[in-house]
Amino acid sequence: MLSSEPKTGAAATQPVVPAADSGLTMELLELELSLDGFTTGPDGFSAHVRGAAAAIDGAFLFELPASGLIDDCDRIAVLRIPQDGSTAMATIFACLETDGATIRIETPNEKTAGLKNFAEAFVDVLQRI
Repeated sequence: MLSSEPKTGAAATQPVVPAADSGLTMELLELELSLDGFTTGPDGFSAHVRGAAAAIDGAFLFELPASGLIDDCDRIAVLRIPQDGSTAMATIFACLETDGATIRIETPNEKTAGLKNFAEAFVDVLQRI
């Protein structure tokens, strides 16, 4: 988790951003960096996102067409990632933009609350099996 406390030594040169202000966790930052190297196009979207999620001990739940749910998005991969280094998991979306070459991360909002609720119910069912 990013801290707002002053840093010393080598870390002092990096900007300090309070996590509450940025919305970023270390896991989310690592995921975004992993997704930044995407070059395989729409056919490689699922595999690339699955690998990036696994690298941070996250889970790829499923992928579906965006169908207008998220702007400038062709496909949505629903992921669960560790939250602030704890055992708690957060639901997020990896979005393949309509250009077919860019992946961005979206957090659930009012428009995507139904998809987030479905994903969490999906996880609950899987845990009961």
